[in-house]
Amino acid sequence: MQKFKPGYLRYLLRRKIILSFILVLGFINISFAQLRESLNLPNHDDKPYYFGIVLGYNVSNYNISHSPYFLQQDSISSIESVNSGRIHLGIVANLQLSKRWDIRFYPLNLIFSQKKFQYDLKYPDPDDGAIRKTQRVESIVMSWPLQVRLKSDRIRNFRVYTLAGLKFDYDLASNAGATNADNLLKVKKSDFGYELGIGFQFFYQYFILSPEIKISNGLGNVLVTDHTLKYSNVIDRLNSRMIMFSLHFEGGGL
Repeated sequence: MQKFKPGYLRYLLRRKIILSFILVLGFINISFAQLRESLNLPNHDDKPYYFGIVLGYNVSNYNISHSPYFLQQDSISSIESVNSGRIHLGIVANLQLSKRWDIRFYPLNLIFSQKKFQYDLKYPDPDDGAIRKTQRVESIVMSWPLQVRLKSDRIRNFRVYTLAGLKFDYDLASNAGATNADNLLKVKKSDFGYELGIGFQFFYQYFILSPEIKISNGLGNVLVTDHTLKYSNVIDRLNSRMIMFSLHFEGGGL
């Protein structure tokens, strides 16, 4: 029986993501005729607040700062944090301060992510003979961003906006308190950081579709320092980095 190869499975996953993105673009293109015909949701900007649902895909890794010990040891030649993708979903609450300025908060924002560490060794590992070690750190993050959004003038059923904000993250799947028999690193449960992004609003008859892209970077050092761990004591700081592609389905409100 032919075995499935990890590379082939990753190829299938990328293909599904690309096809989904093409379908979304196709939906937007097909709907442009409707967007041009009439002014949808003409009183939307008069609502003081409204809510929405967020679905998206994120790519994340860590920014690694080496410790002074990295130059002194003779076991590990390089460390790299490899990009890895997962999904996220949430609920957004939007307060309209004016026709140009909004404040946005996410009462529920669940981010699934995976960070990969790749260690290249100077000599084969005595246990298994490997010259390269990989660690995967799974995360299920509850994130609470508070954002300020600046909107352009509405051009019939279309608008552009930019956003900036701060966030607090809590990792429900953190391994900070776990025993570490594999001698690999641990990460903290909590983090804080900033977000910057740009998005577009497409006004339909009953809802608003808002494709959005943003960077969401951590400012805190999430490394749990443990100088007894071989693969941890060569690192001084870990800062999370993430790019998020989201679709906001907005509507409802008073």
